[in-house]
Amino acid sequence: MKKIIISVIAVVLIGMAAIIAVFVIRQRTDAKIAKFTQDADNLVLGLQQYREFMGHFPTGSLIEISKALSGRSTQGDKAVLIVVGGKTEMNTKGEIVDPWGTPIQIFFSQNGILIRSAGPNKIFEDTKVLKPDDLYRSS
Repeated sequence: MKKIIISVIAVVLIGMAAIIAVFVIRQRTDAKIAKFTQDADNLVLGLQQYREFMGHFPTGSLIEISKALSGRSTQGDKAVLIVVGGKTEMNTKGEIVDPWGTPIQIFFSQNGILIRSAGPNKIFEDTKVLKPDDLYRSS
C-alpha cells in the first residue's frame, strides 16, 4: 500500500513539474513575441520616417538597410539617422535580429512594409508546415 501511495505522489509531482515547466517556457516565449511585436512596430515607423525624409525606402541587403537607418549608408549623398524606440538588436554582421537572435526579413511594396521573424524555432517556414511559428508585422 505504501508503494502505491509513493507512486501516486511521484506521478502527481512529476505532472506538476511538467505543468510548471510548460508555463515558464510559454511565459518566456510570450515575452519574446511581445518584444518582437514592439520592435517590429518601431522598425516600421522608422522605415516610414526614412521614406518620408529620403523619398524612398532603403534598398539592398539587411545589412545595408540597417546601415541606412543608422546613418551609415554608403548609398547616395544624404545620410539620415532614424531613431526608433528601444534598442534594436543586431548580430556581429550588423543585421537586425529578432528576440531569438535570427536575422529578420524586410519586404517593401509600393507603400507597405512587411517584417518577418523566423520565430522561436529560428527557421523560416513555408506553407507546407502545418504549425509554423514565424511572426509577421506590416504597415
